Amino acid sequence: MRWQGQTLGVEDGALPGLERAGLMRSVRTPEFDGVTFHEVLCKSALNRVPEESALPFRYTVNTFRGCTHACRYCYARPTHEYLDLDAGRDFDSQLVVKMNVAAVLRRELARKSWKREPVALGTNTDPYQRAEGRYRLMPAVVGALAESRTPFSILTKGTLLQRDLPLLRQAAEQVPVGIGVSLAIGDPELQKAIEPGTPSPRARLDLIRAVTEAGLPCTVMVAPVMPYLTDTTAHLDGLLSSIAGAGAVGVTIVPMHLRGSTRGWFLEWLAAEHPALVRRYRQLYGRGAYVTPEYKTWLRARVEPMVEKYGLVRPSGHRNVGGSSDGNELGCEQLDHRPALTLF
Repeated sequence: MRWQGQTLGVEDGALPGLERAGLMRSVRTPEFDGVTFHEVLCKSALNRVPEESALPFRYTVNTFRGCTHACRYCYARPTHEYLDLDAGRDFDSQLVVKMNVAAVLRRELARKSWKREPVALGTNTDPYQRAEGRYRLMPAVVGALAESRTPFSILTKGTLLQRDLPLLRQAAEQVPVGIGVSLAIGDPELQKAIEPGTPSPRARLDLIRAVTEAGLPCTVMVAPVMPYLTDTTAHLDGLLSSIAGAGAVGVTIVPMHLRGSTRGWFLEWLAAEHPALVRRYRQLYGRGAYVTPEYKTWLRARVEPMVEKYGLVRPSGHRNVGGSSDGNELGCEQLDHRPALTLF
């Protein structure tokens, strides 16, 4: 039987932090080998973004904490440490599932104080990672946002979003809806090595096509651009050509950030797979989380002609070129529905 062999009440050494998150039970299932689901009851669904973050949206919703995409560079990894879980393998395999997120969100959106400000989904962990196929949280979340006339955007690497395209089309008739697909690596071998739990580049290009064919403009987050790995002219030109060919209306291009414990997790992989690059990375990032201003300027000069060539930039006078701490700026631009280029 499907549920046979599942384990409840798993002792994983992290229960004190998980209890703070409202832990109901912990579950393992053969369909997700090596993954433990910690099902929790959340107290709130809307997360207010600090004003100092300079992001173009003030609210986010995250249905999960942790992500089986297992991207080595994921900037959200340190958020797992609040739960007494580590930012490495625990982030990939110990997933927190907010079982009541849609019901709580609906209550919050019904408050008289709610001003229907844009809400971004997919800013921390992916709402359409594989676990969404098991828990089906997003249809009710999308429904709550649409029914409350709250504009929203979704950023994902997950092809599971195709399941909800009819619902998203219906929502777009009521409120502005923005869809963004994250695709930064065109080389399937490198993608599998550094994003082992994600759909292939080809599958995500097919997702972009499906979104556009459904009548929903799709922007693409080309992030992160990894120095000396994915910043060559050949790689970027090929990737942007494919993105344009799939029908995307714009791109956001972000060099890789290495904040907190994400830095060590990524550099461990780099030392094992590309040891000759470790010294260059230490020079480029120094003791900080960001590439040097000189690298940003160099990357901008490299990609701008390509973006222009493939028609992935706003018309003159509408270009949005700015900076941010997280690289999650896609949410607000998705609601614009005009061709967009953003470089950070």
